[in-house]
Amino acid sequence: MRLIALLILVLFVIAGVVVGALNADPVSYDLAFARVQLPKGAGLLLALMIGWLLGGLTAWLGMSLRHRRALRRHRASGNTPARA
Repeated sequence: MRLIALLILVLFVIAGVVVGALNADPVSYDLAFARVQLPKGAGLLLALMIGWLLGGLTAWLGMSLRHRRALRRHRASGNTPARA
């Protein structure tokens, strides 16, 4: 199973290198407070990483708030969780 995951990872790295090499033209981004010029591949990678981080943060916060709410309900009902 680890070998398959490693092979898939290597394939995605190779695909990323190819996409980056084929999209080496510089693109200018105007962010209203700064102007940045990056290669297309780097801009795509940066957008992907920001989306991945924001999605992970949103999922983590959603689960964390849900667990806190459940724990609060559990304590309000008079049951105290056993501590390990």
